[in-house]
Amino acid sequence: MIELRPLRQFVAVAEELHFGRAAQRLHMTQPPLTQAVQALERTLQVQLLQRTRRSVALTPAGQALLEQARRLLREAEALPEAVRAAAAGLSGRLRLAFVSSIAYGPLPGWLRSFREHHPDVELQLREATMDVQLEALAAGDIDAGFVLHAPAAVPAALHALSVLSESLVLALPADHPGAGPEPLRFEDVSAEPLLIFPRAVAPSLFDAVLARYHVAGCAPRIVQEAIQLQTIVSLVSAGMGVAWVPASMTQLQRPGVVYRQIARDAPMAHTSLLWQEDGPVVQRFVRHVQAQLNVQRQSAALEGGVR
Repeated sequence: MIELRPLRQFVAVAEELHFGRAAQRLHMTQPPLTQAVQALERTLQVQLLQRTRRSVALTPAGQALLEQARRLLREAEALPEAVRAAAAGLSGRLRLAFVSSIAYGPLPGWLRSFREHHPDVELQLREATMDVQLEALAAGDIDAGFVLHAPAAVPAALHALSVLSESLVLALPADHPGAGPEPLRFEDVSAEPLLIFPRAVAPSLFDAVLARYHVAGCAPRIVQEAIQLQTIVSLVSAGMGVAWVPASMTQLQRPGVVYRQIARDAPMAHTSLLWQEDGPVVQRFVRHVQAQLNVQRQSAALEGGVR
């Protein structure tokens, strides 16, 4: 093992090419500096300097060590700040999962601003449904994730931040009778073939959709299940049925698909940010999202006041 002090002493001699000037630079006397360089040579079992009465020159081994020693000293000087930055959540890695619906909503803006404010945090993104995210959180494979669920159905034993509440809207084939401008009632579409995600993907939201049918005194006619909401919308465009999707999915414009709200009592969907461990980078991201939500609320309040 080579300590940093003899490397620093060697670099001074190598740059000054004079033991006297190097000793002055290091605020020490010349004899112990000479002894330190000789000890370093014995440790490495190579000659680092060619000495004469009038000159000091680097050997090829000394030149190679000089480049590496400078790099090591720079890294050593930067190490305390890097450690402090990691402890404060200003650097490191954030493994973040998300459901597709929030990717059509505020998530891109949040990620952009987070990267601008935290350029030294490495973002690793992964699109995944709620069931996959819960397994990944339990296994420690992700640090946090945005999940879709019914109101008041946040998974227990996890930290949670509610970030979005929206109604479900109906994705209809463009040639469907209900795709026009007239008000759409639930009864107008309750008998239509339904495209939906499997219950395992988002149990509480699946149950909320079925509960809406039961309240109306009917049962849904499920004709196809698909995991991804984008796939479900694509199947709607193929005329295979109708689908309930979060309102943010209306940003996904597909030919042959029309999004409509029903007149009343539409099922609601919530999106929450979940995390298990309160690591510094995760906390930085949570605080950033909270700040973005506050800005959005203030903007909405100002718009409401102007109106």
